[in-house]
Amino acid sequence: MTQFSDERGGELRELFFETAQELLQSLNEEALKLEKNPGDAETVRSIRRIVHTLKGDAAACGYRELSESAHEVEDALAVETASSHTGLAEVAFVAADIFAAMLTSYRQGAKLPSAEPLRKMIQQLGKDSSSEKPGKRKLSKASAGKAEWTEYEKLEIQNASNLGKRVYHIKAQVDPHCAMPVAALQLLMNALATVGKVIAARPETGAHASTEPLEFLFASSVSVEQIRAKCRIPTVIARANVELIKGKVSNRKASAKKSNEANGVSVESIPEDAPTSAGEEHEDREKPHLGAVAENILRVDAERIDNVLNLVGELIIGKSMLQQAFQELAKHSPKESMRGRVADAMAFQSRVLSDLQRSVMKIRMVPVEQLFRRFPRMVRDVAKQCGKEVDLVMSGQNTDLDKSLLDAIAEPLTHLVRNSVAHGIEDAAERTRGGKPARGTIWLDAYHQGNQVIVEIRDDGSGIDSEKIKAKALEEKILSREEADRLSEAQIRGLVFRPGFSTADEITEIAGRGVGLDVVQSVLHRLKGTVEVETHPGQGTIFRLKLPLTLAIIKALLFRVEGRLYAIPLNTVAEIARARESDLHRVDNYEVLQLRDQVLPLVRLGRPSAQPSQQAGKIFVLVITLGKRKLGLIVEALEGEEELVIKPLDDQTVSTDLVSGASILGDGRVVLILNLAAIVERHTNSRPGEPGHVTSGILLSHADRSRVARTVPEVQP
Repeated sequence: MTQFSDERGGELRELFFETAQELLQSLNEEALKLEKNPGDAETVRSIRRIVHTLKGDAAACGYRELSESAHEVEDALAVETASSHTGLAEVAFVAADIFAAMLTSYRQGAKLPSAEPLRKMIQQLGKDSSSEKPGKRKLSKASAGKAEWTEYEKLEIQNASNLGKRVYHIKAQVDPHCAMPVAALQLLMNALATVGKVIAARPETGAHASTEPLEFLFASSVSVEQIRAKCRIPTVIARANVELIKGKVSNRKASAKKSNEANGVSVESIPEDAPTSAGEEHEDREKPHLGAVAENILRVDAERIDNVLNLVGELIIGKSMLQQAFQELAKHSPKESMRGRVADAMAFQSRVLSDLQRSVMKIRMVPVEQLFRRFPRMVRDVAKQCGKEVDLVMSGQNTDLDKSLLDAIAEPLTHLVRNSVAHGIEDAAERTRGGKPARGTIWLDAYHQGNQVIVEIRDDGSGIDSEKIKAKALEEKILSREEADRLSEAQIRGLVFRPGFSTADEITEIAGRGVGLDVVQSVLHRLKGTVEVETHPGQGTIFRLKLPLTLAIIKALLFRVEGRLYAIPLNTVAEIARARESDLHRVDNYEVLQLRDQVLPLVRLGRPSAQPSQQAGKIFVLVITLGKRKLGLIVEALEGEEELVIKPLDDQTVSTDLVSGASILGDGRVVLILNLAAIVERHTNSRPGEPGHVTSGILLSHADRSRVARTVPEVQP
């Protein structure tokens, strides 16, 4: 047998791990359906198809233990009375968990988990099924004189027919003088697999005698004579008969006929000398394009796409350098005749580069459904642990989000959904007393809003008790009584994001340790996003995550503070106001500005000037909106708008969380990009006695600036 090379085998295994995760996710979804609708035969068939596919893929990759366990589950699902068994959904859940653990072990080269719990459940299922209908456990060999095909195999016949392939029933007799009759089935299967797909084989491998005929369901687009030629194996197969199976949609002729059989298939014998008609050959050539859609889908490693995006970023920096050079040339040679042609070429290059950037960004975008699909099973398990009844309603699954962002919010979203079940939803008795349905509901939604993606987790539970949070904060000495009295409702709710803070009365496996919501906020800050809490006592709570569409390239507003260059995302700037230092006021040691009909709290990014002449001068106030919060940033001068390619900085370069990254301008200057979420949080959490500016966290020393410049190599114009 031909062995795969190490490289080819590695690619095959990686592809298997990807598809296996999808299969396990589908298995969980179908098991949830079966739990809600026990006895649904179609769902049982669907689960069996999934397990059958996983079994075959695992066997192809050499993962014997997983393949054997899947085979046992498949056999259990084939029991005639299995569909009516109430414990079948639990078997599917356990199988999904054990299969997932096996996949992790295979990936990490660790010890495989025991499949014994699953095996015991399957054995019990078989006992229960046989006790219910002892006379119908298995089909008798002599019951019909020919093989009986299962519902799954009949569906495979239909699928093959829909793809334009003909399905055949092959009956072969093993040569009585064959030295190894037990191997005949496998030898014939291997021969047929070179010209088509073997859908089913009877009897099972290694379980037949030389006198027993071999039967196959076989899908192929080649001629009957070619199939017959493959069956002629000297000293192994004595003779073979090939019969065409007519399914519901096997070809154009069959589609015009109306079948009275709901799930059956009919067989048409093809004589040895019957040639394939020209029309059928033309049909074979014409129909394979129906299955060509899947061939247009490529699986590409995310790292390759990231490399392309990095190159696009370098091109954008090159475009800025070119524009800078062109502007300087225009100043020195205003009458140069080539200026117009160069300007047209640069404009064309800019348009093409913008299209290229958008195309690469779309490649990185994936629907949030990939993340949402894991939560129905999780909600079911957590609710069961808590003794609650909870439904999960999902919407907006087709909303696209950058793949790196999707992976990053998986953990925060998991914490929030688990908290909604454990803390938000009340138990059935309490809900009934409050006039609510016994079953709680959690809504998971995603949608676009401007240049952001909003992910909402909403429940119809008890809401967040602000007084309970305040009492817990006082008990833990997070706040003094005076500070607690000064806090607004929003600030009190914000305490739930403090590390170690929990309002749970007792510690359980699910909640009470104070770990979770602080992770949510820290991850959102790192992603340059925000998290909002909206609660209504007795009605429920909404956690709203706001994320940028991408982290790689942003439109930014550049400004100066104390002579140094900084940037913030342009989509956060609501307006730019001019004011004088004399227009600013202090309220509880916070600086504020009366802007039309509202009082705007201010954050001073630099130190107030000590020179009276400059104090009387005008300043710029950047009015930013972050969630429902609005703040004004006091800056000295504006530098304009720029498209920036973000370069991440590690903690050794910049230790403050107020700087989220850096970028390079066309003239080689390094600009720091501020983390507005962290600035707003620091301002919100600052105490009245503290200064109202955040200078010490943002303004870097010359040594720090040099370290940043070395980390982000400057481009010389």
